[in-house]
Amino acid sequence: MNRLRNTGWQRLLMRCLLTATISCAFALPALANTPQQVIEESIALLDEKLTGKQEELAEDRGQLYELIDSILLPRFDRKYAAQLVLGKYWRRADAAQRERFISAFYQSLLRRYADGVLEFDQSRIEILPFDGDLAEQRTRVKTMVTLEDGTRVPVDYALVNRDGNWLVFDVRIEGISYVQNFRAELNSEIQAKSLDAVIERLEAEVVE
Repeated sequence: MNRLRNTGWQRLLMRCLLTATISCAFALPALANTPQQVIEESIALLDEKLTGKQEELAEDRGQLYELIDSILLPRFDRKYAAQLVLGKYWRRADAAQRERFISAFYQSLLRRYADGVLEFDQSRIEILPFDGDLAEQRTRVKTMVTLEDGTRVPVDYALVNRDGNWLVFDVRIEGISYVQNFRAELNSEIQAKSLDAVIERLEAEVVE
């Protein structure tokens, strides 16, 4: 689980999240697109958004955050991801705590993995044949990502169907789920402190 805290893996995760989510704004209705087609379209579109802008974005964190937010926010199931991360603590939280956690968790995720966006390279991504069941509410798209040292890493995108739109809620890198990774990290902190303390820490990180 701790492997996702490594800087290189953090960057890979954000690249994967953004790759999966950028396409939904441009995709046709779900009946005309399979989840695999959504990912295929996203790779080309993300490359178009970033080409020639990496140095500018690296120097301007505010602009980088805005770019990621404009792409990720409408296409990422923040509530569902936050619910899975909190697990049993989601059921115990009141409405105000849930809303604060959803926002703080999303903003923390965005900032933690922002640098990974700048290293996107569409030539390193291979989308594998889709073998999921489109009749199910949730499905998975499998890919292989080639790292800079030539290592090939399996990366799976988990999507959920919301009223005909496919939204990303989890990414698995070599079988390691970012949702499960965050759940282990935050739940231990909640046990030691409290949910409010965790929310306040995440909110403070966003302000810094």
